[in-house]
Amino acid sequence: MEDTMTQNIRGRASETLERAGSEISNMKDRAMSTAHDAWDRAKNTAEQYLENDPKATPRAEHREGPVARAIEQQTAKWPSDAFLWAAVGSMGLSLALEMMGEEKKANFVGHWAPTLLIFGLYNKMVKLHGSDGV
Repeated sequence: MEDTMTQNIRGRASETLERAGSEISNMKDRAMSTAHDAWDRAKNTAEQYLENDPKATPRAEHREGPVARAIEQQTAKWPSDAFLWAAVGSMGLSLALEMMGEEKKANFVGHWAPTLLIFGLYNKMVKLHGSDGV
Protein backbone atom coordinates (compact mmCIF):
# COMPACT_ATOMS: atom_id res chain seq x y z
CA MET A 1 0.00 0.00 0.00
CA GLU A 2 2.83 2.38 0.82
CA ASP A 3 4.40 1.73 -2.54
CA THR A 4 1.15 2.64 -4.30
CA MET A 5 0.80 5.83 -2.23
CA THR A 6 4.42 6.77 -2.86
CA GLN A 7 3.97 6.14 -6.57
CA ASN A 8 0.80 8.28 -6.62
CA ILE A 9 2.56 11.12 -4.78
CA ARG A 10 5.54 10.89 -7.10
CA GLY A 11 3.26 10.83 -10.13
CA ARG A 12 1.34 13.91 -8.96
CA ALA A 13 4.58 15.69 -8.07
CA SER A 14 5.96 14.88 -11.51
CA GLU A 15 2.80 16.18 -13.20
CA THR A 16 2.91 19.35 -11.09
CA LEU A 17 6.55 19.93 -11.99
CA GLU A 18 5.77 19.44 -15.68
CA ARG A 19 2.87 21.93 -15.50
CA ALA A 20 5.03 24.40 -13.57
CA GLY A 21 7.82 24.04 -16.13
CA SER A 22 5.33 24.56 -18.93
CA GLU A 23 3.89 27.65 -17.24
CA ILE A 24 7.37 29.05 -16.62
CA SER A 25 8.22 28.51 -20.27
CA ASN A 26 4.99 30.26 -21.33
CA MET A 27 5.68 33.16 -18.96
CA LYS A 28 9.21 33.48 -20.32
CA ASP A 29 7.91 33.53 -23.89
CA ARG A 30 5.32 36.20 -23.02
CA ALA A 31 7.95 38.29 -21.23
CA MET A 32 10.31 38.05 -24.20
CA SER A 33 7.50 38.98 -26.56
CA THR A 34 6.56 41.98 -24.41
CA ALA A 35 10.19 43.08 -24.21
CA HIS A 36 10.58 42.82 -28.00
CA ASP A 37 7.37 44.79 -28.52
CA ALA A 38 8.54 47.51 -26.13
CA TRP A 39 11.93 47.64 -27.88
CA ASP A 40 10.25 47.97 -31.29
CA ARG A 41 7.97 50.75 -30.04
CA ALA A 42 10.91 52.63 -28.51
CA LYS A 43 12.95 52.21 -31.68
CA ASN A 44 10.09 53.45 -33.88
CA THR A 45 9.50 56.43 -31.60
CA ALA A 46 13.20 57.33 -31.70
CA GLU A 47 13.29 57.01 -35.50
CA GLN A 48 10.22 59.25 -35.84
CA TYR A 49 11.77 61.81 -33.53
CA LEU A 50 15.01 61.83 -35.50
CA GLU A 51 13.16 62.12 -38.81
CA ASN A 52 11.15 65.08 -37.54
CA ASP A 53 14.13 66.76 -35.87
CA PRO A 54 15.11 69.90 -37.80
CA LYS A 55 18.45 69.60 -39.52
CA ALA A 56 20.98 72.36 -38.95
CA THR A 57 22.41 73.79 -42.12
CA PRO A 58 24.91 76.62 -41.97
CA ARG A 59 23.95 79.80 -43.75
CA ALA A 60 26.43 81.66 -45.87
CA GLU A 61 26.17 84.75 -43.63
CA HIS A 62 27.01 82.62 -40.56
CA ARG A 63 30.14 80.96 -41.93
CA GLU A 64 33.45 81.35 -40.15
CA GLY A 65 35.88 83.97 -41.29
CA PRO A 66 39.24 83.12 -42.84
CA VAL A 67 41.21 83.71 -39.62
CA ALA A 68 38.97 81.45 -37.49
CA ARG A 69 38.98 78.79 -40.19
CA ALA A 70 42.79 78.87 -40.43
CA ILE A 71 43.17 78.60 -36.65
CA GLU A 72 40.69 75.72 -36.49
CA GLN A 73 42.42 73.86 -39.31
CA GLN A 74 45.73 74.07 -37.46
CA THR A 75 44.41 73.21 -33.99
CA ALA A 76 42.36 70.31 -35.37
CA LYS A 77 45.70 68.62 -36.07
CA TRP A 78 46.47 68.54 -32.34
CA PRO A 79 45.28 65.56 -30.34
CA SER A 80 42.43 66.45 -27.99
CA ASP A 81 44.13 64.78 -25.05
CA ALA A 82 46.99 67.30 -25.32
CA PHE A 83 44.62 69.89 -23.87
CA LEU A 84 43.64 67.49 -21.09
CA TRP A 85 47.26 66.83 -20.14
CA ALA A 86 48.05 70.54 -20.30
CA ALA A 87 45.15 71.21 -17.89
CA VAL A 88 46.34 68.46 -15.53
CA GLY A 89 49.87 69.89 -15.77
CA SER A 90 48.63 73.37 -14.87
CA MET A 91 46.86 71.93 -11.82
CA GLY A 92 50.04 70.13 -10.77
CA LEU A 93 52.16 73.24 -11.29
CA SER A 94 49.62 75.27 -9.32
CA LEU A 95 49.83 72.78 -6.45
CA ALA A 96 53.63 72.89 -6.50
CA LEU A 97 53.64 76.69 -6.45
CA GLU A 98 51.13 76.69 -3.59
CA MET A 99 53.37 74.35 -1.58
CA MET A 100 56.34 76.63 -2.26
CA GLY A 101 54.41 79.57 -0.79
CA GLU A 102 53.84 81.34 -4.13
CA GLU A 103 50.09 81.79 -3.66
CA LYS A 104 49.51 84.46 -6.32
CA LYS A 105 51.43 82.50 -8.95
CA ALA A 106 49.65 79.28 -7.94
CA ASN A 107 46.28 80.99 -8.31
CA PHE A 108 47.24 82.40 -11.70
CA VAL A 109 48.46 79.05 -13.05
CA GLY A 110 45.51 77.19 -11.51
CA HIS A 111 43.10 79.31 -13.56
CA TRP A 112 44.60 77.92 -16.78
CA ALA A 113 42.99 74.48 -16.30
CA PRO A 114 39.36 75.38 -17.14
CA THR A 115 40.47 77.41 -20.15
CA LEU A 116 42.58 74.53 -21.47
CA LEU A 117 39.71 72.09 -20.96
CA ILE A 118 37.35 74.40 -22.88
CA PHE A 119 39.92 74.66 -25.69
CA GLY A 120 40.01 70.85 -25.74
CA LEU A 121 36.22 70.66 -26.01
CA TYR A 122 36.20 73.23 -28.79
CA ASN A 123 38.95 71.31 -30.58
CA LYS A 124 36.93 68.08 -30.32
CA MET A 125 33.78 69.80 -31.63
CA VAL A 126 35.65 71.21 -34.61
CA LYS A 127 37.03 67.76 -35.38
CA LEU A 128 33.60 66.11 -35.14
CA HIS A 129 31.40 68.75 -36.74
CA GLY A 130 33.73 70.95 -38.75
CA SER A 131 34.25 74.63 -38.20
CA ASP A 132 30.88 75.53 -39.72
CA GLY A 133 28.88 72.74 -38.11
CA VAL A 134 28.45 70.89 -41.42
